[in-house]
Amino acid sequence: MTLITAGAPSSNFFLDGNFSPVAEERDAADMEVIGEIPQDLRGHFLRVGPNPVHVFSEAAYHTFDGDGMIHAMVFSDATVRYRNRFVQNEGFKLEQEHGDWIFKGLNSLMDPTPGRVPEGAAASKNLANTALAFHNNTLYALHEPSQPTVIELSSLGTKGPTDFNGKLSHPFTAHPKIDQKSGEMIAYGYSFQAPFVSYSIIDKNGDLVHTSPITIPRSIFMHDFGVTEKYTLFLDFPITLDIGRAISGGPAVDFEPQHGSRIGVMPRYGTDADVRWFDVETGVVVHTANAWDDGDEVVLQASRSKTADIAGAGTSEGNNLQDNQGQLYEWRINLKTGVVAERTLSQIPCDFTRVNDNYAGYRTRYLYAGVFNTERPFTFDGIMKYDNDTGGVTEFRYGVNRHGGEAVFAPKVGAVSEDDGYLIGFIHDEAKNQSECLIIDAQNLEAGPVATVIMPFRVPYGFHAGWVSSE
Repeated sequence: MTLITAGAPSSNFFLDGNFSPVAEERDAADMEVIGEIPQDLRGHFLRVGPNPVHVFSEAAYHTFDGDGMIHAMVFSDATVRYRNRFVQNEGFKLEQEHGDWIFKGLNSLMDPTPGRVPEGAAASKNLANTALAFHNNTLYALHEPSQPTVIELSSLGTKGPTDFNGKLSHPFTAHPKIDQKSGEMIAYGYSFQAPFVSYSIIDKNGDLVHTSPITIPRSIFMHDFGVTEKYTLFLDFPITLDIGRAISGGPAVDFEPQHGSRIGVMPRYGTDADVRWFDVETGVVVHTANAWDDGDEVVLQASRSKTADIAGAGTSEGNNLQDNQGQLYEWRINLKTGVVAERTLSQIPCDFTRVNDNYAGYRTRYLYAGVFNTERPFTFDGIMKYDNDTGGVTEFRYGVNRHGGEAVFAPKVGAVSEDDGYLIGFIHDEAKNQSECLIIDAQNLEAGPVATVIMPFRVPYGFHAGWVSSE
């Protein structure tokens, strides 16, 4: 039996320190606030991440394996409330009932130990631990090998997975794009089996109305993609999935640069036959920032790295951390001439790229990203803002031994411009073992937080966050 003790030291990087899970579901109000919570901040800041309870092997545990837990900060009338809850899908409940692991995890798929999955249960666990989406007044917790999980917004209670009335026939990306003008949610999924990528559109009413397979030559880890007003962009980059490689003792997920990189451009309601592929310089994109149409060109901006270490999440022995850490990058694909112009926008190592979600799929002047610690994997030491008009960058650094995760943009009530709002994110002071929620004016990043909420409980590092407005 391997029960993870919350907060206990571990030799596994992703179970140690503030990567360690928390055991309890809690609610809190009347928290200490340094500064003042803005009156024009109303809504839900939500962050999901891995929070393992039972694992097959502590040594082999991968950060992708942890049970999903959502942390919520609800802002209204210059006050804030906190709540955290496990996502309780079938696999989580089965392990709770069993009191031990049932599902082995990413690094242990080929371990000869007999499986424990009961007859009639799904072969894998829908962890719902990666990202969140809010569409058609519905909150989804996402895990890209699985179906989306519907979450009740106010309570964070788990309603369960959805297949959109039987129409969803493929896994569902952790990063669907929501076009605020059309109301559509654009999504895809990748798998180990052909078709390796499948594409779908969910309309403004929550009905899945379009699906098409997308032909690529092999199974790949396509964690994110791009959407403009007219087009969808697929990233066929060289992070490959290979069960045969895992059986022979290698990683199931690996970086194979010999496969090269290319971007597929397809009209939003197109099919496989409509995809045009454009070769680009070999590299890796885990997260995109935004994409938009610009005359004959389609523009994509993302965090791009030279290599990747997905299997070890940057912790593998001999891994070149700097080559794994992305920089802001841009592709301009001319659909008339076929020419692709590429350039680095900023050399600051960064990822967890975001924009004001109201502008997703349309030109944005500003994008935001977490700034990497260049000495430690999967660690963000600050946040940056990039200006597409000037090429300028502003930054806020959290301070010594203070690390954070993804910060999301929350528009002010009555916002009048793209960056008229706040950046919100959790950070952890490792010297004090104290978690905080920072609220930063997006128009004055360098000034630091206008308010800091001192969390009464530790909030572990996690994956992706989202904002749901109360307006």
